[in-house]
Amino acid sequence: MTLIGVITRGKYGHRLIETVKTRSELEVISTELPEFLPGFIEEPDAFLEGLDFDRRVFNAEVLITYSLHPDLTSALAKLAGKAGVRALIVPGGPAKASVPELNKLSEEYGIEIEVDEICCTLEANPFNSSFASLFGRPVLKVQTKAGKISKVEVLKGAPCGSTWHMAKELVGVSVKTAPPKAGLLVQQYPCRAVRGNEGGIHASAELHKQALLEALEKEE
Repeated sequence: MTLIGVITRGKYGHRLIETVKTRSELEVISTELPEFLPGFIEEPDAFLEGLDFDRRVFNAEVLITYSLHPDLTSALAKLAGKAGVRALIVPGGPAKASVPELNKLSEEYGIEIEVDEICCTLEANPFNSSFASLFGRPVLKVQTKAGKISKVEVLKGAPCGSTWHMAKELVGVSVKTAPPKAGLLVQQYPCRAVRGNEGGIHASAELHKQALLEALEKEE
């Protein structure tokens, strides 16, 4: 069974773990970083050494880190690369990660590293497909009856779980009003990763709206 590693920090990462466990057969191992960290960590390797930190997460094929700290994220990427992790996913965007440093580590260790503002933009590739073929940019299959949505099947959904919430609430909604309704439902879902990030909220809503439109066009 494919092992997915998750590094949480405070409230971030727990909803992804819950979604993966309930919406897939992937095995998850996780460890936690302190919620409150110094703004600058001069020696991140030594800092990590001093933490009660479960390094078994580096046995994973795909690792998702919610460290949300440029210094620690680079240090974690180095550990992941040395351990043979195939893909590292870094939510939070470039503001929370040193992208040039991560690019160097990617080349040095042959690890795929992707930095995303929000996880619902994630696309599958040969390195992360065990995770990203199931979670990331939403893909839907829909059925309609008498001008209304009768069924929504989530083929791939956002790791926070918002896609499944949306799919459930769209049943019975008019086909004409369903796409904007899909975006609204996602914005109302309490995704922790996009709270306080208005751009992220709107981007996620638009992705789900477009996923529904594409599914409606493909309906058999």
